[in-house]
Amino acid sequence: MSIQHFIKPFVVLALLANLSQAQQKTSYKFDFGPGKVAKGYTQVLPIDDYSKEKGYGFDFDSKVSAEENDGKNLLTSDLVKSDKPFYFSVALPEGNYKVTVTLGDPKNAALSTVKAESRRLMLENIKTAAGQSLSKTFVVNIKDKNIAGGQVVGLKPRELTKLDWDDKLTLEFDRQTALQAIEITKAEDQITVFLAGNSTVVNQDDEPWASWGQMIPRFFKPGVAIANHAESGLTLGSFAGSRRLAKILSIMKPGDYLFIEFGHNDQKEKGPNDGAYKSYSERIKTFISEVKQKGGIPVVVTSTSRRSFGTEGKIVNSLGDFPNAARKVAAEEKVALIDLNAMTTTLFNALGEEPSKKAFVHYPANSYPGQDKALADNTHFNPYGAYEIAQCIILGIKEQKLGIAKYLVNDLPKFDPAKPDDVNNWHWPESPKSSVVKPDGN
Repeated sequence: MSIQHFIKPFVVLALLANLSQAQQKTSYKFDFGPGKVAKGYTQVLPIDDYSKEKGYGFDFDSKVSAEENDGKNLLTSDLVKSDKPFYFSVALPEGNYKVTVTLGDPKNAALSTVKAESRRLMLENIKTAAGQSLSKTFVVNIKDKNIAGGQVVGLKPRELTKLDWDDKLTLEFDRQTALQAIEITKAEDQITVFLAGNSTVVNQDDEPWASWGQMIPRFFKPGVAIANHAESGLTLGSFAGSRRLAKILSIMKPGDYLFIEFGHNDQKEKGPNDGAYKSYSERIKTFISEVKQKGGIPVVVTSTSRRSFGTEGKIVNSLGDFPNAARKVAAEEKVALIDLNAMTTTLFNALGEEPSKKAFVHYPANSYPGQDKALADNTHFNPYGAYEIAQCIILGIKEQKLGIAKYLVNDLPKFDPAKPDDVNNWHWPESPKSSVVKPDGN
């Protein structure tokens, strides 16, 4: 028997061991472009596509070009860019991560919007002048479905392909980005704000759908991580029943938060113990109690209003007693309340009956690939609507004087739901993937 027969198994085992170690690595430094590599960094070239073996690379058939320029700074003298949005992924285990991106082009001005995972807005319209390099840091939460003790979150089939639930961090850069470097480090000291909710909260993967939960990371600087565990179509009962609350509680630290927004789907439950002041209120109280036992801080959020205009051209309540029930529970339990129902009612009234369609998924046929019919959804938001509602949440955080308010970004936009941002002056670089399939729930 040749020596190769003995060597090959050990080579395979060594490769597997190295792969396992690579998957558990929690810090990276990447230098993009063909120039000399900065000390301590890993060079990334346009040919470096993502693979599980490598653990990093350009993903989803992203095509980028590289440029090298004169300059003493090895990190900023070269870059990659594309004429289309592009993705870069890194294999990482569950946790919170500080991500620093260095942006800029020695020859041209650039404008960058950065999203993470399932279209979470991290950086918005970052401008760099020709010759300017700018480093920006944000925090991304990575989650998996595993729960201590061997249980797992009961994911829906549609969630199995979501970037939010895979085994890597994916960053999306819009087509005007000039990317010079990325640095990633695990951040154990962040306050985690967990989100529990339905389709009005979840990170929506596809254009033109969006929810407030995927917009609020943009408004926080390092110190706070947003962990969105919401999913379309869920009630308080099905959220807990699919072990999502158990997942949150298994990783919650004292001082972390849980924002709780349900109602749209709970409203459809018609059992003998169902109703706003029955199972709905009881379950909110259970969520609050469980969070407090972990040393966490529960925040009750009333349901977003639907686009339900009455004959007088004003929003009418389509959620029955559910907003009032949530308010009552928050008062009884002495926990913070963000009255999103009241704020979104003000917001939609301020926009007006017809103009408010621009905050929802209302699009004529053929606006998106495969869309042969008009989309007219009065519950689910588009990116502009989700962004406006996220600002309502931020306003509520400030009004309630929550501790995380001190981590809001310094350039926080002024916002009043009675005076919405002009949609014509709002910029959202669309992601490549779109869908005409309505999210679960209404």
